[in-house]
Amino acid sequence: METNNHISCYNCRSNDTGHYATAKDVEYFTDNDHYEYYQCNCCKVLFIHPQPLNKLQQIYPSNYYSFNDNSKSVSFKIKNKLDGLFFKKQLSRFSKKDIKVLDIGGGTGANCDIIKRNDNRVTETQVVDMDATAGQTAIQKGHTFFYGKIEDFETTVQYDLILMLNLIEHVADPETVLKKAVSLLNAGGVIIIQTPNYNSLDASIFRRKNWGGYHCPRHWIIFNKTSFMNLAKKCGLMEVHFSYTQGAAFWTVSILHQLQQWKMIKADEKRPLVYHPLFGIISMCTAAFDFIRKPFAPLSQMLIVLKQDEKINS
Repeated sequence: METNNHISCYNCRSNDTGHYATAKDVEYFTDNDHYEYYQCNCCKVLFIHPQPLNKLQQIYPSNYYSFNDNSKSVSFKIKNKLDGLFFKKQLSRFSKKDIKVLDIGGGTGANCDIIKRNDNRVTETQVVDMDATAGQTAIQKGHTFFYGKIEDFETTVQYDLILMLNLIEHVADPETVLKKAVSLLNAGGVIIIQTPNYNSLDASIFRRKNWGGYHCPRHWIIFNKTSFMNLAKKCGLMEVHFSYTQGAAFWTVSILHQLQQWKMIKADEKRPLVYHPLFGIISMCTAAFDFIRKPFAPLSQMLIVLKQDEKINS
């Protein structure tokens, strides 16, 4: 890896960084620009440079997957069923009769829907997101919605369960966002985070071939287990649960793009890859592949449950 002492890490501010890969938007085709990813030799994260802060409306188009209701998709139905079982297990840790949930980057409130179906003790569901249209859907479904960044969200409510699913990698300053979440966490509450892991087989294979985990240019800082847990500790959090989970979407985007490059399937820039007819089939196959090898190797998604570290916060 070529060292570049002029590019500072957005996570730890170190200048000990090196170029890692070049990628472009092969999912939503929002522009034709190439983006550079660097690796920090100090905190071991990948980061995009420069961060496309002035292109948010462009790189998150109206057909972005989290802004839309995908409930009729077979693959999403399977995912929602599995998510429901996981959320039910996490909710069982609470003995209280009044549970409040915050979903940061929750889009239409799909996760909150699942949670409410699995536990009738959930009395408040708050979604924070930057898509107004998704917010209208969330409100129609009975959730409270805040349009904007979590950093700007103000409330007197303390939440028992805070979700940050596939969110922390999208933000400019993960430490600030995670500390904000901690400030909103009720005593005894937990934060559930899902985020990509670049120390995985698919990330290695497709490193220089537009790996789906870059979700370029929407993933700005990408962790591995060590770098993320160091950040969590810095924010006063400790691990309750850690596991690797399947990265079917990353495999699928990588494979579909490669098939397009080989001219085996036709590229259609009017249709995002997530809506390609083969997306569901490939996703189910790669998810099965990941589940089989899960006991033996790190996968490209991390699922972490955190709580406040009483030793640090006392």
